[in-house]
Amino acid sequence: MTQLVRDGIVARTIDTPRLRTGVLERPVGGDGGSNDGPTVVFVHGNVSSALFWQPTMLDLPADVRALALDLRGFGSSETLPVDATRGLRDYADDVAAALDTLGVTRAHLVGWSMGAGVVLQLLLDHPDVVASVTLVSPVSPYGFGGTAGADGRRLTDDDAGTGAGGANPDFVARLAAGDESTGEQTSPRSVYRTAYVKPPFASDLDDVWVASMLTTATGDGNYPGTATTSGNWPGFAPGELGVLNTMAPRYFNVSAIVDLPAKPPILWVHGADDAIVSDTSFFDINFLGQLGVIPGWPGAEVAPPQPMIAQTRAVLDAYRQAGGEATEVVFEECGHSPHLEHPERFVTALVEQLRSTHA
Repeated sequence: MTQLVRDGIVARTIDTPRLRTGVLERPVGGDGGSNDGPTVVFVHGNVSSALFWQPTMLDLPADVRALALDLRGFGSSETLPVDATRGLRDYADDVAAALDTLGVTRAHLVGWSMGAGVVLQLLLDHPDVVASVTLVSPVSPYGFGGTAGADGRRLTDDDAGTGAGGANPDFVARLAAGDESTGEQTSPRSVYRTAYVKPPFASDLDDVWVASMLTTATGDGNYPGTATTSGNWPGFAPGELGVLNTMAPRYFNVSAIVDLPAKPPILWVHGADDAIVSDTSFFDINFLGQLGVIPGWPGAEVAPPQPMIAQTRAVLDAYRQAGGEATEVVFEECGHSPHLEHPERFVTALVEQLRSTHA
């Protein structure tokens, strides 16, 4: 049987006022360890769990307290429905409640993919707890799909083509069935190998990553969520429940970080070959339409692919112009998971961020 929790990591659950939350911790200790070092809190992305952060946690200096939290409906956290009309606020409020329960009053926040959006929402709603932000392959500040231009202009009033309606039903069924196979493109293992990382990357922990993906709770209230019909191409729009709908542009927009009076430093790390978060994302319905994968595409004037990287870059440029500090680091030969694909380089960048902003 695969060992999911690595030696040196402590797994537990805590009860917060909002839900029962799974926590992984790499405690302070070892040679040179002390209790006055920084606390780092890791937030995972969609269809994953805190397990994905373990190599990074173990590689941090001994004086760093490292915590990774399971979001609701993932890992060992309680499965509760997600109110998508709040964007990613259900998750951000859950994280804030967990930190309060753990007695963490200030921390360095690290978020991957959807988890980066959670971290930015937490920065907006609970700014006092955030010492710094590290965004790893982050969802655009304007959500996932359905927007155009660097300013995140919404394409339709109902955000057609975004949210749960775009989920592959066979992939959802395989998640629900706990499928660990490799034979089909829609199996979680195949999706990991082709989208989470740049092929042919592989590690001796791939079984752990697949097991982590399979902790995803499926259904209307969780992954992928509910969908509604639309008169706009491709015929569906986001509903009000579930994971994928939280990132619909009508519900999620964190570009207001530019206006925060206190701006913690932001580090943005992403891979040059990311298949998920990209200006040419293979998970963007409009880009798939442009490629002819989805029929009936109405053209770039009506349904252009979302410029995800350009949007994040524009918001962080504005953040700098408003007095904040933001650094972009691009890893070549890297997909959606810089912390897995280039662990030494990622830890070096993260530690530099911690040391320069330790509070």
